[in-house]
Amino acid sequence: MLVYLINMIRHPAVAGQFYPGTPKELDLAVRRLTQDLPDRISAKGVVVPHAGYVYSGAVAGEVYSSVEIPVSHIVFCPNHTGIGAEVAIMSRGGWRMPWGDVPIDEGLAGRLLKASLLISEDRSAHGREHSLEVQLPFLRRFRESFRFVPIALGRLSITDCRSLGEAVAGVLRDEPAPPLLIASSDMTHYETDASARTKDRKAISRILELDPEGLYRTVRSERITMCGVIPTIVVMFAALSLGATEARLIRYSTSGDVSGDRSQVVGYAGMAIL
Repeated sequence: MLVYLINMIRHPAVAGQFYPGTPKELDLAVRRLTQDLPDRISAKGVVVPHAGYVYSGAVAGEVYSSVEIPVSHIVFCPNHTGIGAEVAIMSRGGWRMPWGDVPIDEGLAGRLLKASLLISEDRSAHGREHSLEVQLPFLRRFRESFRFVPIALGRLSITDCRSLGEAVAGVLRDEPAPPLLIASSDMTHYETDASARTKDRKAISRILELDPEGLYRTVRSERITMCGVIPTIVVMFAALSLGATEARLIRYSTSGDVSGDRSQVVGYAGMAIL
């Protein structure tokens, strides 16, 4: 039994790299990147970046400072490693972080597994993936005890994105306290600052118009290296099915704003879907 429980814990992959690895240093870092705002947005979903905190933390922090943080979350991330299923969920156990273990919302995860044949139980997709892990300290900043469902996404068609998003929405309609939908994504990678901003404006405009099909087409036709485009599209379809009527850009920046190097940057957009 002890070995079984140990195997259900996912250990951190990028603590001490993308974010501080000790509880005290991590708490101080996240507090520097966030604010206690009096008025918060009641959002159905958010889009947040996932680079090292020195580069994208200010954007992520402003998003999480701006929206209400419920007790449960569904976090969709891209599968950068390519390991595992195309729609990979961990439905049991927890994720170890510097301050302790964050529990998976096992009841919600089980309902999601039953709701869509696209979703597969697959821990391997999450073992080395950084883009979901870096979101958890921000959630803890505003909700000391919370649960989440981790879902890593690979290459999905627009049809599969719609099917998955609508299946998720179908589950959430019956939830007494709706979870926050989180799409983890950076924007354009390793182009000049000017080029990144031009391309990212095109993608952001499709999100602001609540046009997931348009985002899918634009990212492909403009060759925008938005790594979390599939998570973003799935969250958009789910939010639309739940009645979303508006999206807001909370903050945009590039790594050049931090490093001063405008020759090769990564873009970061923080957005809320209401």
